[in-house]
Amino acid sequence: MLPLSVWESESFFSHKDYIVLGSGFTGLWSAYYLKKLHPHRSVMVLERGFIPSGASTRNAGFACFGSFTELVADSKLVGDKEMLELLEMRFRGLKKMRNVFGKQRIGYEETGGYELISPTQYPDVNLLRTRIDQLNQQVRKITGIQKTFQLHDSKIKGFGLSGTTHLIENSLEGQLHVGKLCEALLQLVQSLGVTVLTNTEIHKLESSGKGVELFSNLPVILKAGKVLVCTNAFANDLIPGLDLKPARGQILLTSPVEGLKIRGCFHYDEGFYYFRNLGNRVLLGGARNKFLKEEETFAASTSAPVQEELEKFLKEIVLPGRSYTIDQRWSGTMGVGKEKKPIIKKINDHLFCAVRLSGMGVALAPQIGKTVAGMM
Repeated sequence: MLPLSVWESESFFSHKDYIVLGSGFTGLWSAYYLKKLHPHRSVMVLERGFIPSGASTRNAGFACFGSFTELVADSKLVGDKEMLELLEMRFRGLKKMRNVFGKQRIGYEETGGYELISPTQYPDVNLLRTRIDQLNQQVRKITGIQKTFQLHDSKIKGFGLSGTTHLIENSLEGQLHVGKLCEALLQLVQSLGVTVLTNTEIHKLESSGKGVELFSNLPVILKAGKVLVCTNAFANDLIPGLDLKPARGQILLTSPVEGLKIRGCFHYDEGFYYFRNLGNRVLLGGARNKFLKEEETFAASTSAPVQEELEKFLKEIVLPGRSYTIDQRWSGTMGVGKEKKPIIKKINDHLFCAVRLSGMGVALAPQIGKTVAGMM
């Protein structure tokens, strides 16, 4: 990069009131709320890639309200209170997203969701009905809906699914185009006066009584009054010691399938498998639970074992007896930890972080951005 001009030093690279690291959903929503709260203060977003390089634009395009067995598993893991708090954040986040952008601009479709229950998961259908009723009662105060989850076994044959004993419908799940959402967020924050610099990789942060100095691949030390780290799985590079590790989520996309019956969002095995239609193609992701240690990686490639497991699931459960080819494969890096609750933390008077979204950033980011902006 050439030496800076005085104009560049006094504009793009001048001292900022707030700098947000990461232009994924959390970073952009945080910048949005910072600018809404402080319209006359300077806000800058820095992104190490040309576009977000974590999971925001590399996921399956689910709204991420939550599946039945996932929520039941969360209750066992963290208790009902924390599970419901997280669900409410997701519910409110999705509502905020639709209110800000509308559905058409971000390709949001209220398709509903379905969860496949295998013969071994709930052999007693009466126990399954009881647990569905209990969960509906728990989430009613959040959603205002009497029956968010309902048993709809009659639809199994219509979708052409195999290896499925029961099907649970979730009225609040949906599909969206995450690329369009990211573009819309980026355009929105820039319209409010937020500066966004891409291809800027931060190597080190140094806090002092005056603020934070940011050392990067640029030939200048950036300075800010306060810095927010929203780099999710990559945050330990800048803030060591967080309960945070990478989790690679892998996805494949089929060729067009003639007469495809699948419409909507589908989950299986506590949400570790997920698939949806993309027009008349099938987008399938997951299987990470079969290779948990191996998938604790920052590698951006896909791996043969996971892809083979996905293809097996596709052939045996989703599209039995159908003809198709695999057209695309990709992966995205999520941030996970011992807990599912996001880390929204003040490190010191000038440094903050909002990370560990556990693959639910689409729904959680609007609420997390609002919370952390208020803290700052």
